[in-house]
Amino acid sequence: MMHESDKYWEIKPNTSLLDIKLKENYEYRDLLWLLVKRDFISFYKQTILGPIWFFIQPIFTVLIFSLIFGNVAGISTDGLPKPLFYLAGVVTWNYFSDCFIKTSSVFRDNAYIFGKVYFPRLIMPLSVVFSNLVKFGVQLLLLFAMMLFYGLKGGHFQITWYVLLFPVLVLLMACLGLGLGMVVSAMTTKYRDLAFLVTFGVPLLMYATTVVFPLSAAPERFHNLIKFNPMTPIIETFRMGFLGTGTFSWSMLGYTTFITVVILFLGVVTFNKVQKSFVDTV
Repeated sequence: MMHESDKYWEIKPNTSLLDIKLKENYEYRDLLWLLVKRDFISFYKQTILGPIWFFIQPIFTVLIFSLIFGNVAGISTDGLPKPLFYLAGVVTWNYFSDCFIKTSSVFRDNAYIFGKVYFPRLIMPLSVVFSNLVKFGVQLLLLFAMMLFYGLKGGHFQITWYVLLFPVLVLLMACLGLGLGMVVSAMTTKYRDLAFLVTFGVPLLMYATTVVFPLSAAPERFHNLIKFNPMTPIIETFRMGFLGTGTFSWSMLGYTTFITVVILFLGVVTFNKVQKSFVDTV
């Protein structure tokens, strides 16, 4: 005879929404490295120019910005050589936007893996952040080469002590892109339209930061909107550190840090909530 308590077993994860399993993620570090290596290799596999594509995109972007915003529109670059000014903004923005866009589709792009084998799901968005860090480092080399070129030509820029904040800026960009990406990724399991919105919306958002103009030259009616974009203090501090020109304040950087922590918190909560059942909805 079957007792009432023997009717069925319900198996469900014994985790909280804030449980990110740091120890377990660390134990899967080899998988993280393999995913980073896969992303890096797949980027230039079966291409003629290979890793050179890492340089081509920022170079052409800088040339277009220099022509349109620098020469035609005559927008100020705070006395910096135009290519150097734009490249500093493009390199930093590219890292954030790549982390955001690629993390936002991590559930959809890897559903076939998630449905077959277990591993900490947070490994996937983390692999995006680290693989883009490699690309960011390569593009930084381009910036340093251009700094050397203009330095030999007597260009007006200087490296200041703010450069010591560089690791903090990289961490903020990574966490901001990761947090926003995880929020959107969790939502796209039900609302696919968000993926299209992110694809064309994030590049447009760049013009609400100081990538193509300094904060000092921002239009008055949009000044506060641009100032309180979390990426603006990061870009301005980056330029202040490596080029000696920009608008820096601890309050602005503190504001960005606060916003980043909040967004990362929301990202972890939504990601942990959705990862338990997303295979049924993707």
